[in-house]
Amino acid sequence: MSDRVEVPERLTRTALRWCGEEAARPWLAGLPSAVAEYADRWGLTVERPIIPGGALSLTFLVRRTDGTPATLKLGFMDRYTAHEATALALWDGVGAVRLLEADPERGALLLERLRPDVSLRSLAEDRAMLEAAEVIRKLWVTPPADCAIEPVADRAEHWAESIPRRHADLAAPCPKALVDEAVALCRELAASQPETVVLHTDCHHGNVLAGTRAKWLAIDPRPMLGERAFDLGPLVRDRMATVVAEVRPQALVRRRVTWLANALDLDPERVRGWALVQSLALGLWCVSVSDPAGEDLLSVAEWLA
Repeated sequence: MSDRVEVPERLTRTALRWCGEEAARPWLAGLPSAVAEYADRWGLTVERPIIPGGALSLTFLVRRTDGTPATLKLGFMDRYTAHEATALALWDGVGAVRLLEADPERGALLLERLRPDVSLRSLAEDRAMLEAAEVIRKLWVTPPADCAIEPVADRAEHWAESIPRRHADLAAPCPKALVDEAVALCRELAASQPETVVLHTDCHHGNVLAGTRAKWLAIDPRPMLGERAFDLGPLVRDRMATVVAEVRPQALVRRRVTWLANALDLDPERVRGWALVQSLALGLWCVSVSDPAGEDLLSVAEWLA
């Protein structure tokens, strides 16, 4: 099996750029043998890889011993993906792909099979936003008291320190006033969260796939615990090419903020604030690793200021 598994060049490039040589090389080198290992452990027949697959995961269409179709996912493990299996288990298939088996310490997941070629990106934006709102609403469940998923407050504290430092290291790629606003928002919003629920934090149109037992189901969470408004940043900045091509892109992203907040009964200022912070933090990181999405993300942050 392992000698027939090829790691896509796109995955290799992304892993090296985002994760660095030291972390990415061993993980990439171990993927072929990992496919064989988990196929044997979980009694799977491997059919074919899903191309292009995830940005930091290798996925295969497989069948279990009873013939049930499933998906094997081997993902890169970091602080953002460490509790993917925990969140999927908590959701238990409600609004999200169902978890069948897991080795969470190594990022190996066996998931129900969805339709990997049909996401919300196949719909017009307005319709996709409606469907996404209904999906994400189902994911906002109360976590158990001993839940180990990272709190939003911890991430916000990290951003309040890392955003100014990265901005300075990159020779100020955006206005300093924007950085100051983001730092203030991190502290103010984190300290005043009205609730704590399980959040997906990467629920954009490409991460909601068509299913069989449900029309649309979320995949690839990077879960955290915090307020609902935090979870809408990916939808505010979704379909980046469409946003930047608009004659008035600022008006578009601000309309999204208002629409999402109204559709989900949230405070639009909290949705806007968290979306700004996330766009700036992600944009600065992308610039630091020479990811071309960085400049557009910094623009989104400015449009939200």
